Amino acid sequence: MTPLILANAPNGASRTKADHPALPMTADEIGETAARILDAGAAMIHVHVRDAAGRHLLDADAYRAATAAIRARVGQKLVVQVTTEAGGRYEAPAQIRVIRALRPEAVSVALRELFADPKLETEAADFLGWLRRERIALQMILYSAEEVHRYAGLKARGIIPAGNDFPLFVLGRYTAGQVSTPADLDPFLAAATEIKLTDPWSMCAFGQHENACAAHAASLGGHVRVGFENNLLLPDGGRAPDNAALVRLAAQAARAGGRSLATADDARALTA
Repeated sequence: MTPLILANAPNGASRTKADHPALPMTADEIGETAARILDAGAAMIHVHVRDAAGRHLLDADAYRAATAAIRARVGQKLVVQVTTEAGGRYEAPAQIRVIRALRPEAVSVALRELFADPKLETEAADFLGWLRRERIALQMILYSAEEVHRYAGLKARGIIPAGNDFPLFVLGRYTAGQVSTPADLDPFLAAATEIKLTDPWSMCAFGQHENACAAHAASLGGHVRVGFENNLLLPDGGRAPDNAALVRLAAQAARAGGRSLATADDARALTA
């Protein structure tokens, strides 16, 4: 199997230091987290930024500041992937504008958000075509097996252009008390088989079974994303001390299953 791309989502759109004091919110804190997760085995960092009040933000300058802080600590040793998550504040046109202004190395886009309004399908298609031309690595976020089939339909129509989309399967939903299990991956993989998916895929999970889900995905050839965005807990239910602890657990599980870890350059090659 290919080396495992181990990504960290260190903060997300809504959690704050009230949820965990080690959750990074400023550019400097994100840079410090980047150094720690690199040492733990990560090849990619999934970046959210906040405004002065700590609210989810899509802003090119804020992303540039966070990216600069990461690069100052780790150079090019992590892929920096920014989010377009709506977070209850943004719609597709604004999500598209910030990425066009930023021109990041990599971006994640939720299918359901980009294609929420059928009237904006052409604009969404133009944006995805632009990402391809600009060689910005795309990760398409899918929340259900039904969305896997919708993704395939958009791809067949050319609305999503040919190329690698590195789909992310989200095992569960952003609901209070959500706890994912390894079996939650099965419907996604069944749908992926039906559509004959050939792109490398990844997954993220919620709650204390995150590491079990990561180990399961790694054993099946997938890639994984872990971190405080979706989970604050160790497998025994205790609180994780920081994001690096969750990355380290996933790295250990992958290696125990005979899977090597990707470097950032490996990840760039696999997701291009």
